[in-house]
Amino acid sequence: MRARVVAAGVLLVLAKVTNVYVPILYKDAVDALGEKAQVVAVPIALILAYGFARVLAQAFGEVRDAVFSPVSQRAIRNLALEVFDHLHALSLRFHLERQTGGLSRVIERGTQGMEFLIRFTTFNIIPTLIEIALVGGILWSLYDWRFTAVTLGVIAVYVVFSVVLSEWRIQFVRSMNEADTEANAKAIDSLLNYETVKYFGNEAHEARRYDVGRRRYEVAAVRSTRTLSLLNVGQGAIISAGLVAVMAMAGQGVVEGTMSLGDFVAVNTFLIQLYMPLNMLGFAYREIRSALVNMEKMFGLLEVPSEIADKPGALPLKVIGGEIVFDHVDFHYEKARPILHDVTFRVPPGKTVAIVGSSGAGKSTVSRILFRFYDVAGGSVRIDGQDIRSITQQSLRAAIGVVPQDTVLFNDTIFYNICYGRPGCTREEVEQAARLARIHDFIMALPQGYDTTVGERGLKLSGGEKQRVAIARTILKNPHILLFDEATSALDTRTEQEIQRSLEEVSRGRTTVVIAHRLSTIINADEIVVLDRGRVAERGRHGELLAKNGLYADMWRRQQEAAAAAERKVEVPESPSFRAEGHLRVAE
Repeated sequence: MRARVVAAGVLLVLAKVTNVYVPILYKDAVDALGEKAQVVAVPIALILAYGFARVLAQAFGEVRDAVFSPVSQRAIRNLALEVFDHLHALSLRFHLERQTGGLSRVIERGTQGMEFLIRFTTFNIIPTLIEIALVGGILWSLYDWRFTAVTLGVIAVYVVFSVVLSEWRIQFVRSMNEADTEANAKAIDSLLNYETVKYFGNEAHEARRYDVGRRRYEVAAVRSTRTLSLLNVGQGAIISAGLVAVMAMAGQGVVEGTMSLGDFVAVNTFLIQLYMPLNMLGFAYREIRSALVNMEKMFGLLEVPSEIADKPGALPLKVIGGEIVFDHVDFHYEKARPILHDVTFRVPPGKTVAIVGSSGAGKSTVSRILFRFYDVAGGSVRIDGQDIRSITQQSLRAAIGVVPQDTVLFNDTIFYNICYGRPGCTREEVEQAARLARIHDFIMALPQGYDTTVGERGLKLSGGEKQRVAIARTILKNPHILLFDEATSALDTRTEQEIQRSLEEVSRGRTTVVIAHRLSTIINADEIVVLDRGRVAERGRHGELLAKNGLYADMWRRQQEAAAAAERKVEVPESPSFRAEGHLRVAE
């Protein structure tokens, strides 16, 4: 890449030197036309040389672009990859607060701005400065210092005018970007929640929300276009004034005999060649300022600190048996709202411990702390005696397999989603994992089998089917520790029982933590920890906790009563009046 940069720089200088020499050949050709003795030979040779020089200048420029293109594309690729990696390194807190549509728009505009910045800075601003220096030197050496003074003076006025007006216009560019980001975020959010929009018939409401951002963008874009027109007119007037002034000086020189007709033509050509890239320089500056505005939010993402980071010199986790210890753990998302207080429990190697409690008791927070989405505020969490804050996140997460309550799949094939548990695995390994998760037969019954696309977030599959895919890819990952975060709470009783058998098979012989809502799923756990308002209220086996007749026993009775009520057959008499009114018959 460095060699390409050097080669592109050499070609750039050659292109500009050749380009600057073109007016001199043009001048010699015009002067030669006045010399009757060489009227045939000399002008033709000079005209041919003039044409060749123009082609050569263009050729140097094109070769330069071809040589430098991999450099700019590599820089853009590396930057985009850096942002992408950094986003994955940010905490769960950041991703819970972000808007996916707006974030993707920021990255898209940022990378496009980066490409424009590299291209125009390298091949417009720098070449134009080189050409200004060369033309100024030639005008001074061949003619009069006044030509150089007027030319540079006009350039100075042009630059100042362009900078002042462009800076003023930036406010409209920022407004356009903010409105565009807002509209895109609302559009993506609405489309991701397509079913909810349809459930409530809120298409018109979503259109109005989207149009708010588009209307703001429209107003800002109109203002930006109008101010751009003002900038273009001003720049054109400055260039024209400079061109008229220098041409008047050259014309006076021809009249006085101090300059030839060829000199007059050469000066005109020099200025046209200079002012064309200068006019492009004004455009480039405007666009570069816009690109910088586009890039500032993307670079702002890179400045967001990683809340959870590996300590310097962190070592990989060494799993011996898989013992998990929560030792007097305190945790809060906000200091004013504590979630866990003095939570202590132990999961012996190869055993199963269930965490239960009412909604908001802190059950899911336990799983997030174990997976190190967050760090504890007090106490420690250890795996085989190693504090999880002192080991690498990659090794910790490689050792833990998670089956979450809400399984979100990639919009790809079933094969890809199962294989995600261990990218690069064979088809036989995927099928074996699917068999263990009791989903292989279902997949094979599909027209496209494992190549069936599951749709956005896996919405083409039912809840039970998605859970089985999640179990299959966790089996494929083959972790030392399993974490089931209310993996069956959203399913019907029959599906739950089937998946529960799959989970029991997967967890056999592995250290397992089960975050449970339905107590019937964890009656065989080696220990049950009952949380109440972030504290350990009770602990023991299922029978022991029922015998205590405390919080767990109360939860168990409530769930049993609810299950019994759901199983009762409720018959509603069917009558013509009921059918006419559109009532439903409630039956088992």
